[in-house]
Amino acid sequence: MGRVTVGDWAGELDGAAVINLAGELVDRRPTPANIALLTSSRVDPTRALVEASKLLAHPVPVWIQASTLAIYGDAGETRLDEASPLADGPPQMTDVAKDWEAAVEGANTSRVVILRTSVVLEKGTPALERLLLLVRLGLGGRVASGRQWTSWIHIGDWLSIVRWALEPDSAASGVVIATAPDPVRNSELMAGLRKHLHRPPAPPTPAVMVRFGAFLLRSDAALGLTGRHAVSKVLTDNGFPFTYPRFDSALDDLLGN
Repeated sequence: MGRVTVGDWAGELDGAAVINLAGELVDRRPTPANIALLTSSRVDPTRALVEASKLLAHPVPVWIQASTLAIYGDAGETRLDEASPLADGPPQMTDVAKDWEAAVEGANTSRVVILRTSVVLEKGTPALERLLLLVRLGLGGRVASGRQWTSWIHIGDWLSIVRWALEPDSAASGVVIATAPDPVRNSELMAGLRKHLHRPPAPPTPAVMVRFGAFLLRSDAALGLTGRHAVSKVLTDNGFPFTYPRFDSALDDLLGN
């Protein structure tokens, strides 16, 4: 980890909420150097913010700390919610996420929300654009078995969760999973993309080809070969109103009918 420094910017935190999303993109080979980069790009800014908060006369009213569902590793058929135990898994997923969350400990704040976010669906994001490219090239079949789960959320609903968490009387505290209530298997995900791009069925992509392609693209095969089925008990219990609760409705908005 790098050395934590606090500058004149620390005063800008006075009376303000913190939304900490800092971190490099995960779409890279899981080499030791890249895993170290993924970790430091998350932990160092978080620790700097924590140290800055300690200089304030009053606590930060609410601190939203980004995290990821990848903290649960490759969960298979396990149904996950905020109470689920953490797992061991690929270090570029579980270890990075655990260090990211731990870095917020000691923050001078009245309330911390650890936002474990699923795959965010938004136009122009690298993850969605890569999938759309594969479909357009006729490579939009299921990946490996196609049974791996994808938990996801539309960008509009993700922003609404953040706004809800920022409200002074919000029930959001501790871990909150930011995900829609409709996880889909990889086969359903790819079929939905083909439908919206008006593409015919495509042959599956074997796991060995995913690993080879990831190597050529300097990416991480685990992003396509692992999965998590998660729902948010916190959001459900608080009656959070999803605008896009179903995968098909999210694609309708982003890609058209």
